Amino acid sequence: MADGEAGQLSMLLAFRAENAYSFYDELDFSLEATAQAEKGVPREVHWHRKGGRPLRVLPAAGVFGANASGKTNLLKALHHLRDLVLFSFRSGDPSGGVHRHSFRLDPEAADKPTRYEIDLVLNGVRHEYGVIVDSRRVLQEWAYRYPHGRAALIFNRTHGEQIEIPAGKRTIGRAIERIVRPNALFLSAAAAGEHPDLLPLYDWFGRNLKLAEASSRQARWAFTAQLLREDASREQVLALLRAADLGIADVRIRPPDPKVLERVRRAILILAGHEDDAEGFPEIDLTELGLVLSHRGVRDDVDFNVSEESLGTLVWLGIVGPVFEALQSGTVLLVDELESSLHPLLTERLIGLFQDPEANPHGAQLIFSSHAPSLLGSTTRSRSLGRDQIWFTEKLADGRSRLYPLSDLSPRQEEAIGKRYLSGRYGATPIVSHEEFIEVARLIAGGHQ
Repeated sequence: MADGEAGQLSMLLAFRAENAYSFYDELDFSLEATAQAEKGVPREVHWHRKGGRPLRVLPAAGVFGANASGKTNLLKALHHLRDLVLFSFRSGDPSGGVHRHSFRLDPEAADKPTRYEIDLVLNGVRHEYGVIVDSRRVLQEWAYRYPHGRAALIFNRTHGEQIEIPAGKRTIGRAIERIVRPNALFLSAAAAGEHPDLLPLYDWFGRNLKLAEASSRQARWAFTAQLLREDASREQVLALLRAADLGIADVRIRPPDPKVLERVRRAILILAGHEDDAEGFPEIDLTELGLVLSHRGVRDDVDFNVSEESLGTLVWLGIVGPVFEALQSGTVLLVDELESSLHPLLTERLIGLFQDPEANPHGAQLIFSSHAPSLLGSTTRSRSLGRDQIWFTEKLADGRSRLYPLSDLSPRQEEAIGKRYLSGRYGATPIVSHEEFIEVARLIAGGHQ
């Protein structure tokens, strides 16, 4: 990859949070490569205009751990920061406080602020953005960029109301300051005011950190169907469907009922971050989308209604649209339980799309949660992820989640990571008592005597 091309990549570097969901203490998640990185996987990204040594950034990371250990909550925290940026000003209730998700298992957490910080390279320039909120208002908020290698202030908000703005931007900064509410982010208001230094950062949140989870599957079906309708994307999306070896030869789309179109339109707008999802995604039955999947037969292709398809096919149908969009535009995609209903080899191939520089020339990134130890590999060759791309979550005795990278445990290059993970060598596995399960079985059996 040429330096000029690498310098234009926009990639996520790190995310930190505190008192968010099950993470009462600070979580520190990084996508910067370490000395343990696999050869050819990190992308070299120039982060300021004077050149110098580029950053080495990872295109994928997986989070593994027991049920309810915090894997999904890491993804939700990233997605929630996105929602705060996009909607706290334009959709927020002026008197409604700040919608946040503090740790709920300790009553003292309700009085402790929630903090989010994110580092990224945006169009070849490093940016840092952070915000601290409580349930009533924004307490602190800041943004810096590094156009020439040193931190340059964009704005700094302290004590909720005092906003420091550098010379040369004070006219537009003061105009935005007059309209921002105590419970809205300055970054959100700055987008409405078209602040030239903050609009690109706001737009980055609009394009990135979309969360593919069970609740969004119907909207993702609608999005994939929309891509299959458009000439510019149909062939590439169809190729992804065929590549999964599900037997799909073609996809035809009948025009949906006009009554369904409005629900489809709104679901896609929510997925894209153009509308708030406070009320959830509109219900869309897959059969309403008019999709007809043709499968290869002995002599001719045979049409199947989507209601006749396997769960794995339907899961893949819902993920290929967001994957195509991420690879095409170089954005960060969040996927909860990536392996759900998918064959392990298919999951590995999906990760491989992001790992391969030729398949992913625009620097798209995949952050996912998983229970599948096969992705960790039994040998170096069988790993889908490098040692610095593997993270673990662990639930502590008081319900708090802890996030830590495998690289902190200094695994050897030839280590059988999957096998050692299942044996509990890295922690992050459930503590399941065989005797307790037997006792429950006895109680159940006794109830039928």
